[in-house]
Amino acid sequence: MLLEDMKIGEAAKASGVSARSLRHYEDEGLIVPGRCSNGFRDYCQSTIEQVLAIRSLVESGLPVRLIREVLPQLAGGSALDADAVCTDFLREVQQHRDRLAARIAVLSDQRAALDAYLAVQLTTRVASPSAHRPA
Repeated sequence: MLLEDMKIGEAAKASGVSARSLRHYEDEGLIVPGRCSNGFRDYCQSTIEQVLAIRSLVESGLPVRLIREVLPQLAGGSALDADAVCTDFLREVQQHRDRLAARIAVLSDQRAALDAYLAVQLTTRVASPSAHRPA
């Protein structure tokens, strides 16, 4: 869909994100929409494309800090700078992934402990149902 001069509602529909998300992306410095003479936001096609890239990165679980770092590279830049930023960016993405993996491991252990607790409790209740009835 190629539209020009979209207001926030039209941009939200075109990009598949809410108007609130568009304002949040702007507040975080991820996008810079134009402004109409009346002060309303004005979105061009390149901003919508940037929003689509941001949304994809957000859905991948990347924090805004990392997304902010990679956005200039998505828009273009010198190859040398892109290689240096890309290496640093990929290292940070790997570190973020590793932190997520550690959190997942902790949560998996907690779930296993709860499963074991429930198994014992449910087995005990099945073995002696009258012992756990309210008086």
